[in-house]
Amino acid sequence: MNIGILGAGQLGRMLALAGYPLGNRFTFLDTTGNPSVGIGEVIVDPENTQLETFLDQVDLVTYEFEHLPVELVREIEARKPVYPSSRAIAVCQNRVEEKTLFERLGIPTPAYRVVESAEQLKAAALELGCPVVAKSVTEGYDGKGQAVLKTPEQAEQAWAEIKHSKLIVEAFVDFVREVSMIAVRGRDGDVVFYPMAENVHVDGILRYSLAPLPDLDEGVQQTADSYILSLLDELDYVGVLALELFQTPDGGLLANEMAPRVHNSGHWTQNGAVTSQFENHLRAIQGLPLGQTAALAPTCMVNVIGREGDSADILALPDAHLHRYDKSERLGRKLAHINLVAPTHGELLEKVRRCAALLPEASAPRFSFE
Repeated sequence: MNIGILGAGQLGRMLALAGYPLGNRFTFLDTTGNPSVGIGEVIVDPENTQLETFLDQVDLVTYEFEHLPVELVREIEARKPVYPSSRAIAVCQNRVEEKTLFERLGIPTPAYRVVESAEQLKAAALELGCPVVAKSVTEGYDGKGQAVLKTPEQAEQAWAEIKHSKLIVEAFVDFVREVSMIAVRGRDGDVVFYPMAENVHVDGILRYSLAPLPDLDEGVQQTADSYILSLLDELDYVGVLALELFQTPDGGLLANEMAPRVHNSGHWTQNGAVTSQFENHLRAIQGLPLGQTAALAPTCMVNVIGREGDSADILALPDAHLHRYDKSERLGRKLAHINLVAPTHGELLEKVRRCAALLPEASAPRFSFE
């Protein structure tokens, strides 16, 4: 089967690498003019003039990032099966629609307000109590389109920096850790869940994801499973869905945002789970049985940001797996990730610290269970 992928970055690259053993072929449609996938057939089409060529070559379509014109996805849907659907993209592109969906399904979120001016932003900061985080309603990711207000008086500066006509303003959460859920739903409605991962961010960019968690109460995992299951069923979703959450001191979970695609916090599954998120996404969209999601051993994904370390030094670490994206170095750019696997969490944490020391732009993290 020839699978069309909208987007041509590292997530598409890893999907293809997982799909070749299944006998899949891949055609990528790049709308940015700057593809980096380095694999499969790539149609570079920033002017949207080669859609027919793309559609003639593929049997079904998926995507590796959600910042796509919804109209384009709907146009493709009229011609070829698209998984996940355009509805999932439309919800995830708009933080207000996303929060509204969470609320309707009974998924708790941090307190928030929607504002359309610097004056409204200041009023929201006063009402919610600083610090607050202001985010563009659309288009923001990896810390882009966001600002933290420590006082209401910073509203005018934040509004000018974000440069967006509508913002969502969220109260800061007293949380124990940031976590994420990865789940997969097949075309037949079958659903499988991966163990929850703890995530460590620096400057709004994910740096580390570790799973499974040694101190996670089974009830918390079940709550997260129920939240993401309600989203999957409501959207009649097919493929991998990621849900980012905050875990509070009382064990509660507050939803931050979701992503309708394979996700950075699920990269650990490539070497630490029975079936990777990439293979399971491809199984789901093709109507194949979903693979088992159990963790094989404690695993930590380490993002390589900005500058790369020496491959030989990294691979000298026991049970280290380097996944490079064939990208040039640039400040803040995701260049690769390393999956570290160990028989115990103690050994894993020691290995993570050794790995961080080998990366020019990294510092060792501290996880909540330490």
